[in-house]
Amino acid sequence: MPVVSQIPPDPDVLLDIRGLCRSFGGLRALDGCTLSLRRGRITGLIGPNGAGKTTLLNVVAGLVAPDGGQVLLDGRPVQGRPPHEMARLGVARTFQIVRELGGLTLFENLMLAPLGQCGESVSGALLRRGRMREQERELARRAQALLRRIGLWRLADQPAGALSGGQKKLLEMARAMMLRPSLILLDEPAAGVAPPLLTEIVALIRELREQGVSFGIVEHNMKMIAEVCDDVHVMAEGRTLVSGSFADVAADPRVVEAYLGGKAA
Repeated sequence: MPVVSQIPPDPDVLLDIRGLCRSFGGLRALDGCTLSLRRGRITGLIGPNGAGKTTLLNVVAGLVAPDGGQVLLDGRPVQGRPPHEMARLGVARTFQIVRELGGLTLFENLMLAPLGQCGESVSGALLRRGRMREQERELARRAQALLRRIGLWRLADQPAGALSGGQKKLLEMARAMMLRPSLILLDEPAAGVAPPLLTEIVALIRELREQGVSFGIVEHNMKMIAEVCDDVHVMAEGRTLVSGSFADVAADPRVVEAYLGGKAA
């Protein structure tokens, strides 16, 4: 197992991953992965299939516990915390295959997203009715504003399961935004999305970045990565292969070898 670095946290780094390891049976999905996501920036995570990118997101978001290494959020170790705790700490995660509540409306999907609502407990619903109504009104305002922002307000009362693939990606991002996150982890946001809706997704990511939200994006669409990402980490065999701007990593012979399985010309 790799030795975890004792380097003090960098104030410009929001998420610091140090020597992260995770195995599934005999498969070592993460093998000492070390990389960082800088505050207020869009970071791309790319690499061939099986590089460990989605496993990395799952470990950071608390869906999978690591076997070793550290995940530091704002300088504090958070590895092994469950998803609801990571969400409370400001980390939201979307999925390649969208997990909308298909039988509920778009509006209901957003209203259910925030954690710690008064109405979630019997005592809150019975003893804090005024606070519960006030909270519901505030959440309803936020949900309406988000649905208008992503262009889906006209469908607010429609079941989420009836949306197109691209619309579901937008809805999932809106659900993440209901948590008021500082970091959003996106797993292949361009997969199965038509170009017009992908343009909307890219515009939304950029707008949120301007508002101070940081992003980690796993994506195979290199055009999107080149267009939207400030920093890029290339992963291969569970480790970070090379990091830099998109232009830097695209020109690196090690990246060509990792993707194509052969030496760069």
